[in-house]
Amino acid sequence: MRRGCISLGDVKCDKCQHVIPVYDRYLVVEEENNQEAEKGQTKNYCVKCATKKGYAAVKEEKGEKTLTFFA
Repeated sequence: MRRGCISLGDVKCDKCQHVIPVYDRYLVVEEENNQEAEKGQTKNYCVKCATKKGYAAVKEEKGEKTLTFFA
């Protein structure tokens, strides 16, 4: 399950280990099928890492570009 969230400053990206700044977007993913993640374990990804893993994409609708975590 994917959840798009907004940081309050105490969130760290599980991939790059950087602290996600206040009011920045990040993605929470339950990676049940991943070998390194146990069932029900959640991972936090900053926008940059979520894009690299293919969880985020930029869509263009009505002439505007928007970042989305949901395909």
